[in-house]
Amino acid sequence: MKYLFAAVLALGTVASFSAAEAAQGCGPGWARGPYGRCQPVRRAVVVRPAPVVVVRPPARTVVVRPGRVCPYGTVWRYGRCRAY
Repeated sequence: MKYLFAAVLALGTVASFSAAEAAQGCGPGWARGPYGRCQPVRRAVVVRPAPVVVVRPPARTVVVRPGRVCPYGTVWRYGRCRAY
C-alpha cells in the first residue's frame, strides 16, 4: 500500500509540472519580464567579429622642418643657438 501511495504521489508531482509552469505561467515561447509581464523569449544574438584590415604605411616619409626654435637675433648652428 505504501508503494502505491508513493507512486501516486510521485506521478502527481511530475504531472503538475508543465510547459506553462516552466515558462512562469506565460505559456510556451513566453517568459516573465523584469516587471512581471509576459514577453516572448528572444533568440540569442550572434555578433560576428569585424574583418581585419591591414593598412601598409606609405612608401615615403615626409619630414617637416620645425619652426624657429631660437630667439630673434640668433641662428641654429652646430647644435645650439648662436648669435649671427
